[in-house]
Amino acid sequence: MATTILGLRTVIYRVGDINKAKQWYAEAFKTEPYFDEPFYVGYNIAGYELGLQPDEAVKGDNVVTYWGVENIEAEFERFISLGATEHEAPQNVGGEIMVTSVKDEWGNVIGLIYNPYFKLP
Repeated sequence: MATTILGLRTVIYRVGDINKAKQWYAEAFKTEPYFDEPFYVGYNIAGYELGLQPDEAVKGDNVVTYWGVENIEAEFERFISLGATEHEAPQNVGGEIMVTSVKDEWGNVIGLIYNPYFKLP
């Protein structure tokens, strides 16, 4: 069965202070936004869209999007040093695959994954 789903395109995090979040995400992901408006800030992260939208609403952590990394421990510690808080400590989930997640100060869950088996087509 052929899928019509083309894969991950955009992850949007809702934040209370978009200007502060813009600076934090630029530092956390080591890139400046390519699109910067009061209603939306967009970053190109290795060909995928990370978007910020202003929103004061309460957030849950029922969805986690994982961003690929090469060194899970180092990236986890770097996000923590930037002010994120631990959501889930780094852990092995099978084989060589490692995952962790943190929360930014707006309550968004940011997942990080090291998966040497995953290759883009």
